[in-house]
Amino acid sequence: MKKVGLIVAYLICSLSVVWAGDDAPTITSNADAIALVQSHADYVWTLVAAALVFFMQAGFAMVEAGFTRAKNAVNIMMKNLMDFSMGTIAYWAIGFGLMFGVSKTGFLGTSGFFLSDFKVGGDPWVLAFWMFQVVFAATAATIVSGAMAERTKFTGYLIYSAVISGLIYPIFGGWAWGSLFNGSGWLEGLGFIDFAGSTVVHSVGGWAALAGAIVLGPRLGKYTKEGRVKPILGHNIPLAAIGVFILWLGWFGFNPGSTTAASKDIAMIFVNTNLSAAAGCIMAMVVSWIMFGKPEVGMSLNGALAGLVGITAGCANVTPTSSIVIGAIAGMIVVFSVVFFDKIRIDDPVGAISVHGVCGAWGTLAAGLFNMGGMTLKIVAVQLTGIVACFAWTFTMAFILFKVIEATMGLRVSKEEEMEGLDSTEHGGNAYPDFTTINHGSLGVSGGPGAGYASAPSYASKKLANQS
Repeated sequence: MKKVGLIVAYLICSLSVVWAGDDAPTITSNADAIALVQSHADYVWTLVAAALVFFMQAGFAMVEAGFTRAKNAVNIMMKNLMDFSMGTIAYWAIGFGLMFGVSKTGFLGTSGFFLSDFKVGGDPWVLAFWMFQVVFAATAATIVSGAMAERTKFTGYLIYSAVISGLIYPIFGGWAWGSLFNGSGWLEGLGFIDFAGSTVVHSVGGWAALAGAIVLGPRLGKYTKEGRVKPILGHNIPLAAIGVFILWLGWFGFNPGSTTAASKDIAMIFVNTNLSAAAGCIMAMVVSWIMFGKPEVGMSLNGALAGLVGITAGCANVTPTSSIVIGAIAGMIVVFSVVFFDKIRIDDPVGAISVHGVCGAWGTLAAGLFNMGGMTLKIVAVQLTGIVACFAWTFTMAFILFKVIEATMGLRVSKEEEMEGLDSTEHGGNAYPDFTTINHGSLGVSGGPGAGYASAPSYASKKLANQS
Protein backbone atom coordinates (compact mmCIF):
# COMPACT_ATOMS: atom_id res chain seq x y z
CA MET A 1 0.00 0.00 0.00
CA LYS A 2 2.89 2.30 0.77
CA LYS A 3 4.23 1.87 -2.76
CA VAL A 4 0.82 2.58 -4.27
CA GLY A 5 0.56 5.75 -2.26
CA LEU A 6 3.95 6.92 -3.47
CA ILE A 7 3.01 6.27 -7.11
CA VAL A 8 -0.25 8.22 -6.76
CA ALA A 9 1.58 11.11 -5.12
CA TYR A 10 4.15 11.11 -7.94
CA LEU A 11 1.46 11.24 -10.61
CA ILE A 12 -0.34 14.08 -8.87
CA CYS A 13 2.88 16.08 -8.63
CA SER A 14 3.67 15.41 -12.31
CA LEU A 15 0.25 16.53 -13.49
CA SER A 16 0.48 19.63 -11.34
CA VAL A 17 3.74 20.54 -13.03
CA VAL A 18 2.23 20.01 -16.49
CA TRP A 19 -0.84 22.09 -15.70
CA ALA A 20 1.24 24.78 -14.14
CA GLY A 21 3.27 25.02 -17.37
CA ASP A 22 0.19 25.64 -19.55
CA ASP A 23 -1.10 29.15 -20.06
CA ALA A 24 -4.66 29.70 -18.97
CA PRO A 25 -7.12 30.07 -21.89
CA THR A 26 -7.87 33.64 -22.88
CA ILE A 27 -10.35 35.28 -25.20
CA THR A 28 -7.53 35.81 -27.72
CA SER A 29 -6.26 32.22 -27.62
CA ASN A 30 -9.77 30.85 -27.94
CA ALA A 31 -10.43 33.11 -30.92
CA ASP A 32 -7.20 31.93 -32.56
CA ALA A 33 -8.17 28.30 -32.02
CA ILE A 34 -11.63 28.87 -33.50
CA ALA A 35 -10.12 30.68 -36.50
CA LEU A 36 -7.73 27.78 -37.08
CA VAL A 37 -10.58 25.28 -37.08
CA GLN A 38 -12.55 27.48 -39.52
CA SER A 39 -9.50 27.81 -41.77
CA HIS A 40 -9.02 24.06 -41.88
CA ALA A 41 -12.72 23.57 -42.64
CA ASP A 42 -12.46 26.10 -45.49
CA TYR A 43 -9.58 24.13 -46.99
CA VAL A 44 -11.41 20.83 -46.73
CA TRP A 45 -14.67 22.13 -48.19
CA THR A 46 -12.94 23.93 -51.06
CA LEU A 47 -10.96 20.83 -52.04
CA VAL A 48 -13.97 18.52 -51.70
CA ALA A 49 -15.91 20.89 -53.94
CA ALA A 50 -13.00 20.89 -56.42
CA ALA A 51 -13.18 17.09 -56.51
CA LEU A 52 -16.92 17.25 -57.26
CA VAL A 53 -16.32 19.71 -60.10
CA PHE A 54 -13.54 17.50 -61.46
CA PHE A 55 -16.00 14.58 -61.50
CA MET A 56 -18.11 16.66 -63.88
CA GLN A 57 -15.53 15.83 -66.56
CA ALA A 58 -16.88 12.28 -66.46
CA GLY A 59 -20.40 13.62 -66.80
CA PHE A 60 -19.53 15.74 -69.83
CA ALA A 61 -17.74 12.79 -71.44
CA MET A 62 -20.75 10.51 -70.93
CA VAL A 63 -23.27 13.05 -72.21
CA GLU A 64 -21.24 13.72 -75.34
CA ALA A 65 -20.51 10.07 -76.03
CA GLY A 66 -24.12 9.05 -75.48
CA PHE A 67 -25.50 11.75 -77.77
CA THR A 68 -23.13 10.87 -80.62
CA ARG A 69 -22.32 7.80 -82.71
CA ALA A 70 -20.57 4.70 -81.46
CA LYS A 71 -17.78 5.09 -84.03
CA ASN A 72 -16.59 8.29 -82.30
CA ALA A 73 -16.77 7.29 -78.63
CA VAL A 74 -13.00 6.79 -78.17
CA ASN A 75 -12.32 10.18 -79.75
CA ILE A 76 -14.77 11.85 -77.39
CA MET A 77 -13.21 10.24 -74.34
CA MET A 78 -9.76 11.31 -75.51
CA LYS A 79 -10.89 14.91 -76.05
CA ASN A 80 -12.41 15.13 -72.58
CA LEU A 81 -9.32 13.52 -71.06
CA MET A 82 -7.01 15.97 -72.79
CA ASP A 83 -9.21 18.98 -72.03
CA PHE A 84 -8.37 18.52 -68.39
CA SER A 85 -4.78 17.46 -68.92
CA MET A 86 -3.83 20.17 -71.41
CA GLY A 87 -5.93 22.72 -69.56
CA THR A 88 -4.25 21.96 -66.23
CA ILE A 89 -0.76 22.67 -67.55
CA ALA A 90 -1.83 25.75 -69.53
CA TYR A 91 -3.69 27.17 -66.52
CA TRP A 92 -0.72 26.47 -64.23
CA ALA A 93 1.69 28.16 -66.63
CA ILE A 94 -0.17 31.32 -67.64
CA GLY A 95 -3.93 31.10 -67.10
CA PHE A 96 -4.01 31.54 -63.33
CA GLY A 97 -1.67 34.53 -63.52
CA LEU A 98 -3.72 36.24 -66.22
CA MET A 99 -6.89 35.67 -64.22
CA PHE A 100 -5.83 36.34 -60.63
CA GLY A 101 -2.49 38.10 -60.87
CA VAL A 102 -1.96 41.71 -59.83
CA SER A 103 -3.77 43.99 -62.27
CA LYS A 104 -3.62 47.77 -62.30
CA THR A 105 -6.09 48.15 -65.16
CA GLY A 106 -8.61 45.43 -64.35
CA PHE A 107 -8.05 43.83 -67.76
CA LEU A 108 -5.01 41.57 -67.35
CA GLY A 109 -3.20 39.88 -64.48
CA THR A 110 0.57 40.30 -64.46
CA SER A 111 1.82 38.00 -61.68
CA GLY A 112 1.43 34.48 -60.34
CA PHE A 113 2.53 32.63 -63.46
CA PHE A 114 3.73 29.04 -63.01
CA LEU A 115 2.07 29.13 -59.56
CA SER A 116 4.85 31.43 -58.34
CA ASP A 117 2.60 32.80 -55.58
CA PHE A 118 3.27 29.60 -53.67
CA LYS A 119 6.35 29.74 -51.45
CA VAL A 120 7.67 26.84 -49.39
CA GLY A 121 6.73 27.56 -45.80
CA GLY A 122 4.28 30.26 -46.86
CA ASP A 123 0.50 30.37 -46.89
CA PRO A 124 -0.72 27.28 -48.79
CA TRP A 125 -4.17 28.77 -49.54
CA VAL A 126 -3.01 29.56 -53.07
CA LEU A 127 -2.78 25.81 -53.71
CA ALA A 128 -6.33 25.10 -52.59
CA PHE A 129 -7.65 28.12 -54.48
CA TRP A 130 -5.72 27.16 -57.63
CA MET A 131 -7.10 23.62 -57.50
CA PHE A 132 -10.65 24.89 -57.32
CA GLN A 133 -10.07 27.32 -60.18
CA VAL A 134 -8.35 24.87 -62.52
CA VAL A 135 -11.36 22.54 -62.56
CA PHE A 136 -13.49 25.52 -63.60
CA ALA A 137 -11.10 26.29 -66.44
CA ALA A 138 -11.32 22.68 -67.62
CA THR A 139 -15.12 22.87 -67.54
CA ALA A 140 -15.14 25.89 -69.86
CA ALA A 141 -12.86 24.05 -72.27
CA THR A 142 -14.73 20.76 -72.32
CA ILE A 143 -18.08 22.41 -73.11
CA VAL A 144 -16.80 23.06 -76.62
CA SER A 145 -16.05 19.42 -77.33
CA GLY A 146 -19.71 18.48 -77.75
CA ALA A 147 -20.50 21.14 -80.34
CA MET A 148 -17.47 20.09 -82.40
CA ALA A 149 -18.00 16.36 -82.03
CA GLU A 150 -17.58 13.76 -84.79
CA ARG A 151 -15.64 15.89 -87.27
CA THR A 152 -12.71 17.63 -85.56
CA LYS A 153 -9.03 16.76 -85.98
CA PHE A 154 -7.56 15.65 -82.68
CA THR A 155 -4.36 17.67 -83.13
CA GLY A 156 -6.28 20.86 -83.83
CA TYR A 157 -8.46 20.25 -80.80
CA LEU A 158 -5.42 19.91 -78.54
CA ILE A 159 -4.24 23.37 -79.56
CA TYR A 160 -7.66 24.84 -78.93
CA SER A 161 -7.92 23.18 -75.51
CA ALA A 162 -4.65 24.72 -74.33
CA VAL A 163 -5.48 28.20 -75.66
CA ILE A 164 -8.93 28.48 -74.10
CA SER A 165 -7.65 27.29 -70.70
CA GLY A 166 -4.53 29.42 -70.80
CA LEU A 167 -5.77 32.58 -72.50
CA ILE A 168 -9.41 33.05 -73.54
CA TYR A 169 -11.15 31.87 -70.37
CA PRO A 170 -8.70 33.35 -67.83
CA ILE A 171 -8.72 36.86 -69.27
CA PHE A 172 -12.49 37.17 -69.18
CA GLY A 173 -12.55 35.39 -65.83
CA GLY A 174 -10.22 38.01 -64.42
CA TRP A 175 -12.58 40.77 -65.54
CA ALA A 176 -15.32 39.28 -63.34
CA TRP A 177 -13.48 37.48 -60.53
CA GLY A 178 -9.95 38.90 -60.31
CA SER A 179 -10.30 40.29 -56.80
CA LEU A 180 -10.94 36.82 -55.37
CA PHE A 181 -7.16 36.57 -55.11
CA ASN A 182 -4.56 39.20 -56.04
CA GLY A 183 -6.18 40.83 -59.03
CA SER A 184 -9.03 43.12 -59.92
CA GLY A 185 -11.52 43.20 -62.76
CA TRP A 186 -13.26 46.02 -64.51
CA LEU A 187 -16.57 44.14 -64.67
CA GLU A 188 -16.63 43.30 -60.97
CA GLY A 189 -15.78 46.93 -60.32
CA LEU A 190 -19.07 47.84 -61.96
CA GLY A 191 -20.92 45.42 -59.66
CA PHE A 192 -21.25 42.48 -62.07
CA ILE A 193 -23.03 39.50 -60.46
CA ASP A 194 -21.89 36.04 -61.51
CA PHE A 195 -21.32 34.08 -58.34
CA ALA A 196 -20.30 30.72 -59.82
CA GLY A 197 -19.98 31.33 -63.54
CA SER A 198 -23.13 31.31 -65.70
CA THR A 199 -21.21 33.69 -67.95
CA VAL A 200 -17.62 33.33 -66.78
CA VAL A 201 -17.56 29.56 -67.27
CA HIS A 202 -20.62 28.46 -69.22
CA SER A 203 -21.15 31.27 -71.69
CA VAL A 204 -17.41 31.34 -72.39
CA GLY A 205 -17.63 27.65 -73.27
CA GLY A 206 -20.88 28.10 -75.16
CA TRP A 207 -19.74 31.02 -77.32
CA ALA A 208 -16.46 29.27 -78.10
CA ALA A 209 -18.55 26.24 -79.07
CA LEU A 210 -20.59 28.44 -81.43
CA ALA A 211 -17.42 29.68 -83.11
CA GLY A 212 -16.10 26.15 -83.48
CA ALA A 213 -19.35 24.80 -84.93
CA ILE A 214 -19.52 27.65 -87.48
CA VAL A 215 -15.92 27.21 -88.64
CA LEU A 216 -16.22 23.43 -88.85
CA GLY A 217 -19.57 23.31 -90.60
CA PRO A 218 -22.19 20.58 -90.09
CA ARG A 219 -21.58 16.85 -90.05
CA LEU A 220 -22.00 14.97 -93.30
CA GLY A 221 -25.63 14.21 -93.98
CA LYS A 222 -27.02 16.47 -91.26
CA TYR A 223 -28.78 18.82 -93.70
CA THR A 224 -30.08 18.23 -97.20
CA LYS A 225 -29.70 20.60 -100.13
CA GLU A 226 -33.35 21.47 -99.68
CA GLY A 227 -32.64 22.60 -96.11
CA ARG A 228 -34.26 19.65 -94.37
CA VAL A 229 -32.80 18.40 -91.08
CA LYS A 230 -31.84 14.73 -91.04
CA PRO A 231 -31.49 13.17 -87.58
CA ILE A 232 -28.22 11.57 -86.54
CA LEU A 233 -29.22 9.73 -83.41
CA GLY A 234 -27.21 9.16 -80.26
CA HIS A 235 -25.94 5.62 -79.76
CA ASN A 236 -26.39 5.37 -75.98
CA ILE A 237 -29.03 7.51 -74.28
CA PRO A 238 -28.70 5.68 -70.92
CA LEU A 239 -25.02 6.71 -70.89
CA ALA A 240 -26.00 10.32 -71.61
CA ALA A 241 -28.59 10.20 -68.80
CA ILE A 242 -26.01 8.91 -66.32
CA GLY A 243 -23.76 11.75 -67.44
CA VAL A 244 -26.47 14.29 -66.63
CA PHE A 245 -26.93 12.82 -63.15
CA ILE A 246 -23.17 13.08 -62.59
CA LEU A 247 -23.20 16.70 -63.73
CA TRP A 248 -26.13 17.43 -61.42
CA LEU A 249 -24.12 15.98 -58.52
CA GLY A 250 -21.00 17.88 -59.55
CA TRP A 251 -22.94 21.15 -59.53
CA PHE A 252 -23.28 20.77 -55.75
CA GLY A 253 -19.54 21.42 -55.72
CA PHE A 254 -19.64 23.95 -58.55
CA ASN A 255 -22.07 26.42 -56.97
CA PRO A 256 -21.77 25.97 -53.18
CA GLY A 257 -18.02 25.44 -53.53
CA SER A 258 -17.67 28.91 -55.00
CA THR A 259 -17.98 30.26 -51.46
CA THR A 260 -14.51 28.70 -50.87
CA ALA A 261 -15.62 28.72 -47.24
CA ALA A 262 -17.33 26.21 -44.96
CA SER A 263 -20.18 28.49 -43.99
CA LYS A 264 -23.94 28.40 -43.53
CA ASP A 265 -24.32 30.18 -46.87
CA ILE A 266 -23.91 26.92 -48.77
CA ALA A 267 -27.31 25.63 -47.57
CA MET A 268 -29.33 28.08 -49.67
CA ILE A 269 -26.97 27.66 -52.63
CA PHE A 270 -27.49 23.89 -52.51
CA VAL A 271 -31.27 24.32 -52.43
CA ASN A 272 -31.35 26.92 -55.22
CA THR A 273 -29.14 24.76 -57.42
CA ASN A 274 -31.34 21.71 -57.01
CA LEU A 275 -34.66 23.53 -57.42
CA SER A 276 -33.56 25.25 -60.62
CA ALA A 277 -32.34 21.99 -62.17
CA ALA A 278 -35.60 20.23 -61.35
CA ALA A 279 -37.70 23.07 -62.73
CA GLY A 280 -35.62 23.21 -65.91
CA CYS A 281 -35.98 19.49 -66.46
CA ILE A 282 -39.76 19.53 -65.96
CA MET A 283 -40.31 22.56 -68.16
CA ALA A 284 -38.15 21.21 -71.00
CA MET A 285 -40.11 17.96 -70.87
CA VAL A 286 -43.44 19.82 -70.99
CA VAL A 287 -42.41 22.11 -73.85
CA SER A 288 -40.92 19.29 -75.90
CA TRP A 289 -44.02 17.17 -75.22
CA ILE A 290 -46.21 19.94 -76.61
CA MET A 291 -43.93 20.57 -79.61
CA PHE A 292 -43.14 16.99 -80.57
CA GLY A 293 -46.09 15.03 -79.22
CA LYS A 294 -43.92 12.92 -76.90
CA PRO A 295 -41.98 13.59 -73.66
CA GLU A 296 -38.55 13.79 -75.33
CA VAL A 297 -35.63 12.38 -73.34
CA GLY A 298 -32.83 14.41 -74.92
CA MET A 299 -34.59 17.73 -74.38
CA SER A 300 -35.52 16.74 -70.82
CA LEU A 301 -31.92 15.89 -69.97
CA ASN A 302 -30.68 19.15 -71.40
CA GLY A 303 -33.48 20.94 -69.54
CA ALA A 304 -31.91 19.84 -66.26
CA LEU A 305 -28.53 21.13 -67.43
CA ALA A 306 -30.13 24.38 -68.60
CA GLY A 307 -31.60 24.89 -65.12
CA LEU A 308 -28.22 24.24 -63.55
CA VAL A 309 -26.47 26.69 -65.87
CA GLY A 310 -29.22 29.26 -65.38
CA ILE A 311 -28.92 29.35 -61.59
CA THR A 312 -25.13 29.35 -61.47
CA ALA A 313 -24.79 33.15 -61.58
CA GLY A 314 -27.48 33.97 -59.02
CA CYS A 315 -27.37 30.92 -56.75
CA ALA A 316 -26.22 33.03 -53.78
CA ASN A 317 -28.39 36.12 -54.27
CA VAL A 318 -31.86 34.86 -55.25
CA THR A 319 -34.53 33.13 -53.19
CA PRO A 320 -35.49 29.46 -53.63
CA THR A 321 -38.78 30.51 -55.24
CA SER A 322 -36.92 32.68 -57.72
CA SER A 323 -34.59 29.80 -58.52
CA ILE A 324 -37.59 27.72 -59.65
CA VAL A 325 -38.69 30.51 -61.99
CA ILE A 326 -35.14 30.92 -63.34
CA GLY A 327 -34.77 27.20 -63.96
CA ALA A 328 -38.20 26.86 -65.57
CA ILE A 329 -37.47 29.69 -68.02
CA ALA A 330 -34.08 28.14 -68.81
CA GLY A 331 -35.84 24.84 -69.53
CA MET A 332 -38.09 26.57 -72.05
CA ILE A 333 -35.28 28.59 -73.59
CA VAL A 334 -33.09 25.56 -74.25
CA VAL A 335 -35.77 23.81 -76.34
CA PHE A 336 -36.42 26.80 -78.56
CA SER A 337 -32.71 27.57 -78.81
CA VAL A 338 -31.89 24.05 -79.98
CA VAL A 339 -34.55 24.33 -82.68
CA PHE A 340 -33.30 27.77 -83.72
CA PHE A 341 -29.68 26.73 -84.23
CA ASP A 342 -30.69 23.72 -86.27
CA LYS A 343 -32.95 25.92 -88.40
CA ILE A 344 -29.99 28.14 -89.27
CA ARG A 345 -27.89 25.01 -89.99
CA ILE A 346 -25.44 25.24 -87.10
CA ASP A 347 -24.83 21.62 -86.17
CA ASP A 348 -24.35 21.17 -82.43
CA PRO A 349 -24.60 17.43 -81.64
CA VAL A 350 -25.18 17.85 -77.90
CA GLY A 351 -26.77 21.29 -77.62
CA ALA A 352 -23.77 22.88 -75.92
CA ILE A 353 -24.38 26.29 -77.46
CA SER A 354 -27.96 26.38 -76.22
CA VAL A 355 -27.36 24.90 -72.76
CA HIS A 356 -24.21 26.80 -71.87
CA GLY A 357 -24.08 29.86 -74.10
CA VAL A 358 -27.71 30.93 -74.30
CA CYS A 359 -28.84 29.70 -70.87
CA GLY A 360 -25.65 31.07 -69.34
CA ALA A 361 -26.60 34.51 -70.66
CA TRP A 362 -30.13 34.09 -69.31
CA GLY A 363 -28.82 33.05 -65.90
CA THR A 364 -26.56 36.09 -65.71
CA LEU A 365 -29.42 38.43 -66.57
CA ALA A 366 -31.69 36.60 -64.11
CA ALA A 367 -29.18 37.13 -61.29
CA GLY A 368 -29.90 40.84 -61.65
CA LEU A 369 -33.64 40.59 -62.33
CA PHE A 370 -34.30 38.37 -59.29
CA ASN A 371 -31.71 39.87 -56.94
CA MET A 372 -33.13 39.45 -53.44
CA GLY A 373 -31.67 42.80 -52.44
CA GLY A 374 -33.75 44.53 -55.09
CA MET A 375 -33.55 44.99 -58.84
CA THR A 376 -32.51 48.30 -60.40
CA LEU A 377 -31.90 49.42 -63.95
CA LYS A 378 -28.23 49.90 -63.04
CA ILE A 379 -27.88 46.27 -61.96
CA VAL A 380 -29.58 45.03 -65.13
CA ALA A 381 -27.40 47.31 -67.29
CA VAL A 382 -24.24 45.93 -65.66
CA GLN A 383 -25.42 42.35 -66.17
CA LEU A 384 -26.12 43.05 -69.85
CA THR A 385 -22.69 44.66 -70.18
CA GLY A 386 -21.07 41.49 -68.86
CA ILE A 387 -23.09 39.29 -71.21
CA VAL A 388 -22.16 41.37 -74.26
CA ALA A 389 -18.51 41.64 -73.22
CA CYS A 390 -18.31 37.88 -72.82
CA PHE A 391 -19.76 37.22 -76.26
CA ALA A 392 -17.62 39.85 -77.98
CA TRP A 393 -14.39 38.64 -76.38
CA THR A 394 -14.94 34.89 -76.47
CA PHE A 395 -16.60 34.46 -79.84
CA THR A 396 -14.14 36.77 -81.58
CA MET A 397 -11.04 35.18 -80.08
CA ALA A 398 -12.31 31.62 -80.54
CA PHE A 399 -13.33 32.28 -84.14
CA ILE A 400 -9.89 33.69 -84.94
CA LEU A 401 -8.24 30.75 -83.19
CA PHE A 402 -10.25 28.15 -85.11
CA LYS A 403 -9.62 29.94 -88.40
CA VAL A 404 -5.87 29.97 -87.72
CA ILE A 405 -5.90 26.27 -86.86
CA GLU A 406 -7.96 25.57 -89.99
CA ALA A 407 -5.50 27.47 -92.18
CA THR A 408 -2.39 25.87 -90.71
CA MET A 409 -2.68 22.33 -89.34
CA GLY A 410 -6.30 21.80 -90.31
CA LEU A 411 -9.37 21.66 -88.09
CA ARG A 412 -11.70 19.18 -89.79
CA VAL A 413 -11.02 15.58 -90.76
CA SER A 414 -11.51 14.42 -94.34
CA LYS A 415 -14.83 13.17 -95.65
CA GLU A 416 -13.56 9.60 -95.70
CA GLU A 417 -12.30 9.82 -92.10
CA GLU A 418 -15.58 11.25 -90.89
CA MET A 419 -17.54 8.47 -92.60
CA GLU A 420 -15.34 5.76 -91.13
CA GLY A 421 -15.33 7.29 -87.66
CA LEU A 422 -12.69 9.10 -85.67
CA ASP A 423 -12.04 6.20 -83.30
CA SER A 424 -10.34 4.28 -86.06
CA THR A 425 -8.80 7.05 -88.14
CA GLU A 426 -7.61 9.34 -85.33
CA HIS A 427 -6.82 6.83 -82.57
CA GLY A 428 -6.66 3.37 -84.12
CA GLY A 429 -9.22 2.23 -81.58
CA ASN A 430 -12.71 0.81 -81.24
CA ALA A 431 -14.95 1.56 -78.27
CA TYR A 432 -17.03 -1.58 -78.83
CA PRO A 433 -14.76 -4.30 -80.30
CA ASP A 434 -17.16 -7.12 -79.42
CA PHE A 435 -20.11 -5.52 -81.20
CA THR A 436 -20.97 -4.59 -84.76
CA THR A 437 -21.92 -0.95 -85.10
CA ILE A 438 -24.09 0.28 -87.99
CA ASN A 439 -23.30 3.89 -88.79
CA HIS A 440 -26.56 5.04 -90.32
CA GLY A 441 -26.65 8.78 -90.78
CA SER A 442 -23.08 9.18 -92.05
CA LEU A 443 -24.28 9.51 -95.61
CA GLY A 444 -27.52 11.29 -94.84
CA VAL A 445 -29.56 8.19 -94.03
CA SER A 446 -32.13 8.96 -91.34
CA GLY A 447 -31.74 7.08 -88.07
CA GLY A 448 -28.92 5.12 -86.50
CA PRO A 449 -26.44 6.05 -83.82
CA GLY A 450 -25.35 9.63 -83.22
CA ALA A 451 -26.69 12.76 -81.58
CA GLY A 452 -29.39 14.08 -83.75
CA TYR A 453 -31.37 17.20 -83.30
CA ALA A 454 -28.83 19.10 -81.23
CA SER A 455 -29.73 17.29 -78.02
CA ALA A 456 -33.03 16.00 -79.27
CA PRO A 457 -31.54 12.63 -80.14
CA SER A 458 -34.62 10.51 -80.52
CA TYR A 459 -38.29 11.18 -81.24
CA ALA A 460 -37.94 14.95 -81.45
CA SER A 461 -35.28 14.81 -84.14
CA LYS A 462 -37.53 12.71 -86.35
CA LYS A 463 -40.55 14.89 -85.67
CA LEU A 464 -38.68 18.10 -86.41
CA ALA A 465 -37.08 16.61 -89.51
CA ASN A 466 -40.53 15.87 -90.86
CA GLN A 467 -41.65 19.42 -90.10
CA SER A 468 -38.68 21.12 -91.77
